[in-house]
Amino acid sequence: MKQASRMMSTVSRRLEGKVAIVTASTAGIGFAIAEGLAENGAKVIISSRRKENVDDAVKKLKERNLEVSGCVCHVGSDSDRASLLEKTLQEYGQLDILINNAGINPAFGPLLQTTPDQWDKIFSINVKAGFMLTQEAMPHLNKTKGSVLFNSSFTGYTPFPAIGAYSISKTAILGMVKALATECGPFGVRVNGIAPGVIETHLSEALTTTESISKTVLNNVPLKRFGQPSDVSGVAVFLSSEEASYITGETILVTGGMPSRL
Repeated sequence: MKQASRMMSTVSRRLEGKVAIVTASTAGIGFAIAEGLAENGAKVIISSRRKENVDDAVKKLKERNLEVSGCVCHVGSDSDRASLLEKTLQEYGQLDILINNAGINPAFGPLLQTTPDQWDKIFSINVKAGFMLTQEAMPHLNKTKGSVLFNSSFTGYTPFPAIGAYSISKTAILGMVKALATECGPFGVRVNGIAPGVIETHLSEALTTTESISKTVLNNVPLKRFGQPSDVSGVAVFLSSEEASYITGETILVTGGMPSRL
C-alpha cells in the first residue's frame, strides 16, 4: 500500500547552502531525492533527457517554493554532462552534492541471451556515465568538500532472475563506491551508495502490480510492503548531510528487510 504522504519528520534545513545535481530526477526515485534535498534546504538541479519532463518536474517543485532549476542531460553524452555542470555553476556558483541516479535496463530474460548492444547500453549508462560525471565534477566537489551518491540496487548483492546484466552493473557500482571513496577521501569528498529493494515506481510495475508476482516478492519482505520513493529519499538526504560526515565507501540497503547480505 502506498503511503499517503511524505515522512515529514525527515525534513529540516540540514542542507542549507548546499547545491546538488540529481541525474534522472523527473520521476520516481530521482524526483523523490531531488524533492527531499530541496525540502531540506539544498538548491537542486533537476535533469533528464526530455525537456518537457524537466520543465514539468521543476514546475511542480517551484510551486512548493523549493529552489530548483532544470537542465536537459543525457548522462551518456559528453556534451550534455558538460552543460549540466556549466549550468549548475552559472546558476549557483558551486557544487556540493552529486547524486548519480540514472540507470536503464533494456534486457529482460536469460543472462546468456543478452545481446552485445544491450550489454553496452546497460554498462554505458549504469556504470560509465556515473563515473565520468563524478570525474568531471570532482574539481568542484573538492572545493566544497562535497558528497557523491550512487544509486545501486539490492540486485547488486543478489542478482534477480531475468535482469542479470542489470544486476551485474549494479554490482560494479558497489565496487566503484569503494574505490572512489578511497581515492577521494583525502580531499574531503565522501562517496557512498544506496541499494534500493523493490520500490513502487513505473520501472517496477511488473513486480508490484502483477498479483502473482507481487505476492511472491512480498513473501521475502519482512515489512510486508513495497518501498516508496520517499523511503530512498530520506537515506539520500542523510548521506548527503553533515550528519553522515564520517561515512564514506558504504552502500546502504533500503529493502524492507529483504535478504541480501550479512
